[in-house]
Amino acid sequence: MVQAWYMDSETTDQRLQHHKNPPEYISLDDLFSKTGVEYFKINIDTYKTDGVLEKLKNERGYTYEDEMVCSKECLPNYEEKIKSFYTEHLHTDEEIRFILDGSGYFDVRDGEDQWIRIAVSKGDMLIIPSGIYHRFTLDTNNYIKAKRFFIGEPVWLPYNRPADEMPCRKDYVEKLQSGFSVAA
Repeated sequence: MVQAWYMDSETTDQRLQHHKNPPEYISLDDLFSKTGVEYFKINIDTYKTDGVLEKLKNERGYTYEDEMVCSKECLPNYEEKIKSFYTEHLHTDEEIRFILDGSGYFDVRDGEDQWIRIAVSKGDMLIIPSGIYHRFTLDTNNYIKAKRFFIGEPVWLPYNRPADEMPCRKDYVEKLQSGFSVAA
C-alpha cells in the first residue's frame, strides 16, 4: 500500500525514508488536494487482461508507453544518474509511472513548498501533474521497474528549478490555488 509523508530536512542519503520526528503522514485524498498528484492501485497480476489500465489509458489519452529499469546493474554511471533524478525539476507534461517491480520514492512540493515523499512499489501508479516541482530516487533496495505513459510522442525534458515563468508552472500554480479536479 502506497504511503506519503512530509519529509524531514536532513541531507543524508536520499534513499532513506526521511520521516519527520514524529512522522507526519498524509492521506491520498490530502495528497491530491495539496498537490494534484493522483494515485491508482493496479492489479499487477491481471493488468494485461482486466481492462482497468486500458480504460485509464484511453480516458486520459495515453498513446505511447515504454518500460524502464533503474538499478546499479543497468544504469551506466549509476550514482551520477540517481543524483540527477533527485534534482528538483518540472516537466511540461504529466509524469505517469506504473510500478511493475521494485520500489522507490517520488518527492513533490505542496503549496507551502514543503516536500512530501511518496513511497511506491509494485502495483502503484502515480500521475504527477505538469508544472509541479518534484524529484525521484530509489530507496535502499536500489531497484525499480516501471511503465511510463505519454500522450503522443514522448518529450521528456526536465526543467530544473527555478522555472516559475514557464506556462506549465503558471497553470499548475493556478490549479494549486483554485483546487484540483480529477481528469475525465
